[in-house]
Amino acid sequence: MNIRSLTRGDGVVIGAAVVLFIASFLGLTPGIDCPAGSSVCPDYDAPNAWDSLGLLMSMFLAGVIGAALIVVGRAMPGRKVAGIDLGQFGVAFCIFALWTAFWTIIDWEPDAGAGLILGLLAALVLAAAAVAAPLVPALKAPLMGAPRPQQPQPYGAQPPAGYGYPGGPQPSFGGQPQGGYGYPGAQGGQPGQPQPAQGQPAQQQPAQGQAPAQAQPQGQQGGAPSDFSPFWFAVPVARPLYAEDGSPTPIAELAPGTWYLAVEQRGQGLVAQTQDGRRGVLQDTTGIQRG
Repeated sequence: MNIRSLTRGDGVVIGAAVVLFIASFLGLTPGIDCPAGSSVCPDYDAPNAWDSLGLLMSMFLAGVIGAALIVVGRAMPGRKVAGIDLGQFGVAFCIFALWTAFWTIIDWEPDAGAGLILGLLAALVLAAAAVAAPLVPALKAPLMGAPRPQQPQPYGAQPPAGYGYPGGPQPSFGGQPQGGYGYPGAQGGQPGQPQPAQGQPAQQQPAQGQAPAQAQPQGQQGGAPSDFSPFWFAVPVARPLYAEDGSPTPIAELAPGTWYLAVEQRGQGLVAQTQDGRRGVLQDTTGIQRG
């Protein structure tokens, strides 16, 4: 579960759910006025939501369950029930809790107590945050900012300089060869180099020119994958990670504030690895931050 993928809207949803749960323990009625010296009033205890199972499940716990589904769906994207995303189930539960709270307090007799009033307000904030969180830019911002430590690696220690780490020397593995036999720059004519004899067959001269031509495609085939060095990166906003087989359904969501490992270049995208070991293709690489 990636906690850093939570947004400010999710924080509002969590806070409203906590208040709604606390309101379930408060009285549903304001109590009664007792005359002085009465022996009955000290034993009176105002009922709360836990004394009414129907109200508890349809208003208070429905909102709490909805908030939990939203948070789990955000932290673990791609989880579905009956083909519906967990976050969508959570939004439906939150709206249902507000609907129940509104009509319950309208029809409540006698006057509503602190439990109902606070529950209605909490359900209102909960439903509003659940609906507006994916739409309002202020609520879409990450709940926890991106850290900038010296060693911001979720997979262990800082990789040594030269292994995909910016600012370090590039590794010799997969680098451009430094001349020699078969390298195109080393086969040019040099002063003093002996030339073939006049009586020698003419096929030898094309054979010498063929060696660079053969070495160049081999270097392109072996050097293209190895020119890429793995590096750490972070995304500016939440972006989906798609399966490597080209499936249109995202398998994960890369969240801002978390460092991911790019292990391969795939066209214009990157093959990234998440904290739980899943690999997929990040198609939108604009604005990513290298570690």
